[in-house]
Amino acid sequence: MRARPVTLDGAVAHVVERVVATAGTVRVLVDGHPSTGTDRFADALAVPLRAAGRPVGRVAVRDFLRARSLRLETGRRDPDALLDGWVDVEALNREVLRSAVDRGRFLPSLRDPDTGRSTRADYADAPAGTVVVLDGTLTVARGLDVDLTVHLALTAATETRATSLDDAWQLAAYSRYRREVQPERRADVVVRVDHPDRPALVLP
Repeated sequence: MRARPVTLDGAVAHVVERVVATAGTVRVLVDGHPSTGTDRFADALAVPLRAAGRPVGRVAVRDFLRARSLRLETGRRDPDALLDGWVDVEALNREVLRSAVDRGRFLPSLRDPDTGRSTRADYADAPAGTVVVLDGTLTVARGLDVDLTVHLALTAATETRATSLDDAWQLAAYSRYRREVQPERRADVVVRVDHPDRPALVLP
């Protein structure tokens, strides 16, 4: 695979071009290590998509974590649980990704990630042509019903440097994810962001 240097705006434009070429409701996932700024990239997609006439719904995976009693039942620092059991995939598919297509509405959030309490959010409308933009980490090929996946990629060395000492226990999950899931091979769009000021679009 080759990598072509781009600006961040250029990477965003590349994704937007692919989305607007698709009719109907489109569900986009932006995945990456927390330090890559998946939320900022996902937010950056919204402006040009709306300018292209597409309604946009923004959802964060962290607002759809499983109940604390379930995700932390093997402890607060279990890397296998982080990878395999923290995200409430069923709720995301049912309340957001399938609902936007089948019912024309979606739930913006389910649980507060810090307290675990229900956010009691109201459903938002998803008219025809809506683009639901979801961002998170460790989420490629985890069973989410999305149409386009963007992975913001780091080398293992950069990932390690970007992980705080308090979160170092998570590195085992990222290592398993890279080895077993191979997100750079599975994602539809891969942007290398080891140097945030010099991103590169990975070409097949």
